[in-house]
Amino acid sequence: MAITIPEIQSPQRRNRPQAPTTPGRMTLASVTRGVAERPKRILIYGPEKVGKTSFAAGSLRPIFICAEDGFPRELAAKTERFPEPQSWGDVLSAIASLTVDAHDFKTLVIDTLDWIEPLNHAWVCERGNKDDIESFGFGKGYVAALDDWRVFVAALERLRKAKGMDVILNAHSQIKTWKNPEGPDYERFSLKIHEKAAGLLKEWCDAVLFARYEEFVNKDEQTKRNRGVSSGARIVHTTRTAAYDAGNRYNLPPVLPLSWPDFLAAVERGGQEVATLRTAIDEKLALIGDEAL
Repeated sequence: MAITIPEIQSPQRRNRPQAPTTPGRMTLASVTRGVAERPKRILIYGPEKVGKTSFAAGSLRPIFICAEDGFPRELAAKTERFPEPQSWGDVLSAIASLTVDAHDFKTLVIDTLDWIEPLNHAWVCERGNKDDIESFGFGKGYVAALDDWRVFVAALERLRKAKGMDVILNAHSQIKTWKNPEGPDYERFSLKIHEKAAGLLKEWCDAVLFARYEEFVNKDEQTKRNRGVSSGARIVHTTRTAAYDAGNRYNLPPVLPLSWPDFLAAVERGGQEVATLRTAIDEKLALIGDEAL
């Protein structure tokens, strides 16, 4: 004869709050379909002086949080900026002010991530009573700093929801060895901030763009030496290669001119192409006439 053994629960489990069973936000009636238009989250990085600040200044009604001392002269007279932040709290306070105060700004630009990162580390060290970020022990300081980067991202999300503002994060690039799990390691361009923070911000953004000068390598047939040649053009890459990280959710072409109007036009074209493709798929599915199939 089969014996049923009743489940024995610990006092802690018996007293644990149960998940709510009443209908809330997550119902079938709330299911949606299609592209939801939301404020843009853009991360653009590249070498110094390539034009990242000018790219961001071309966006709709931008306001800058500039931790980097060296705003382009040609933009200074026509671009509004917060005072240079002296602490991590200054950065968060500026975002909070945009979130709760009345204004007509449409885009927040952080210029640059690698110049506000030391403010983040200084705050973490002050809170932990340490001399520097390495004093916490192997990697522990950067783990603690990541928690504050999450607070930063959450503040940006509140701003987007409250005011519908786009967010552009500027950063410099660096050449760093890539630990390749499938073969020999090699060098590639990466964000000039700690990899943990870089990973979080790249995941959060809708587009990660790598900006650079358009350059080519020609080989001199006589000397057999390679010579770098620049076309003078400034471009952004929108998809990942072995040389750099990039990617987007806008169906962008692989390469674009480094200009906000060109970027925005490509975003609009990409959305139209996706909508057209979706319509064509639906029309073909209707011809099948068999829902189960």
